[in-house]
Amino acid sequence: MTINEMQNEILRLKKETDTVILAHSYQGREIIEIADCTGDSYKLSVDATRIDAQNVLFCGVHFMAETAKMLSPQKRVYLANGDAGCPMAEQMDAEMISCLKEKEPDRAVVAYINTTASLKTVCDVCVTSSSAVKIVRAMKNDKILFIPDCNLGEYVRRNVPEKDIKLLQGGCPVHAAVTAAEVRKARAEHPDALLLVHPECIPEVTEAADYAGSTSGIMNFARKSDAHEFIIGTETSIAEHLQYECPDKKFYPLTKNLMCRNMKLTTLPDVYNSLIGIKNGSGAFEIIMEEKLIAESVKCINEMIRLGG
Repeated sequence: MTINEMQNEILRLKKETDTVILAHSYQGREIIEIADCTGDSYKLSVDATRIDAQNVLFCGVHFMAETAKMLSPQKRVYLANGDAGCPMAEQMDAEMISCLKEKEPDRAVVAYINTTASLKTVCDVCVTSSSAVKIVRAMKNDKILFIPDCNLGEYVRRNVPEKDIKLLQGGCPVHAAVTAAEVRKARAEHPDALLLVHPECIPEVTEAADYAGSTSGIMNFARKSDAHEFIIGTETSIAEHLQYECPDKKFYPLTKNLMCRNMKLTTLPDVYNSLIGIKNGSGAFEIIMEEKLIAESVKCINEMIRLGG
């Protein structure tokens, strides 16, 4: 079966099984093309609530599918590749953060969306990379524990200096590995290009950027900008997607090492086989969560929404 033939079969099967396909922006082009919705993890979970479909097939990593289930508990949510996890989401657990809360009960816990449902149950509010500064600034608490990404947390701390923000050592190993030397090299090779980076990068990288923001923010900036060349400091697939969308502009990955192995685990055959499994009633990786876990973990997301996230 060719790629095009498999894509056509997927389009047929998703209608037959009443399934909506959500694909994170870091997925490959062949998956983006057959998705009903694309974007970052939280946007996709919200999209799932607005689409009238019995089944949700998430092309991303485990915590993203969990979030979709939390926001659409009445739907059956599946992950296209059950082995696709997120090192950052799994760095800290609820027991660890509960112990820290006991020591400092007046310090509110802010959880990046890139965390497990279990960890979210002991957090006060959730944030995305695009809403983190706004949410922390809007909180009544002056003392904050920001988890798990210390680089995003440092970015928030620089932008909300009036608050006491405590950080722990954690974050995205892919973004955190980008160095200032790689920035200088990319600048030298593409002197006319604007540098757009994700705030999960280390401070030396974000401070050197022309724009720092979420994946969606980076893509929107590049689309709307009058500039014609861009160095993209996030997952390499974003440069590829932007090149398709804006063929009159040029996009360069900041480094070839900015590749998420977990995101790349999901293949077009995974999507196809998941739909076959949904059709047959077995063989697809379904996200199963107890009602109590959903109720407790969604509280911090509801608080984010209340604060304008």
